[in-house]
Order: sequence, then structure tokens, then C-alpha cells
Amino acid sequence: MHPKEFRYTKDHEWAKAEGSRARVGITDHAQSELGDIVYVELPAVGREVKQGEGFATVESVKAVSDVYAPVSGKVVEVNERLSDEPELINKSPHDQGWLALIEMADPKELERLMTAEEYERFLEKGEE
Repeated sequence: MHPKEFRYTKDHEWAKAEGSRARVGITDHAQSELGDIVYVELPAVGREVKQGEGFATVESVKAVSDVYAPVSGKVVEVNERLSDEPELINKSPHDQGWLALIEMADPKELERLMTAEEYERFLEKGEE
């Protein structure tokens, strides 16, 4: 359900290392809790973000939710398709529904995030 090669946050974001960059998005659990996503506010390319800082917003039929950067660094690319197809996050949260690509300031930050197994255990405990 949650890809093994990704790392996860307690706020239900994922990060996938791609060399010195991390592709980031929200987890399958997050999108199912939010329901149908109708709008995504993406960060500007070139923006510097800090780990744990709100950097995007996802709006669903139920709620508006901040997305927190799982790693620090500079946004080098955003998923433009989400402007016209925000539902990609519902359909493909770990693949086509990614939010941004971040050039990591410190790739070691990834190691401080949860593994897929740890994230699954976290979800089982029901700690939102």
C-alpha cells in the first residue's frame, strides 16, 4: 500500500529520494481521509522550504489541509498537471499525484523520517 522505498512523516507526507532531490506528495492514507480533492495550491519554483514547514495546500470537498515539507531545500519543479487534474492525488497519490521536487539541503533529513513499516505501525495506532 505504501511504497517501501519512500519515507513518511507523521503529517502523512511522503518523500522519495532521487539522487540529491526528493519527490514529495501526500500519502494514500491522507488522500482517503480528505476525500475528493478539488484544488491544489503548489509552492513557487525556486522557493526555499524547511522541513516541517507548510509549503502547499490541498483542498478537498471536506477540508483544506496544509502540506508540510518532509525535507528542507529548494523547490525545483512542481506537478503542473495538478492545476487541471487535482484528482490525480486521489487516483495516484504515490505516483502521478506528486506535488513537488525539492533539491535537498541535507539528504540526511530523509533518514529521520519513517520507513513504510514504521508509517504502517503509526497508522495502526490511530495517532492522527
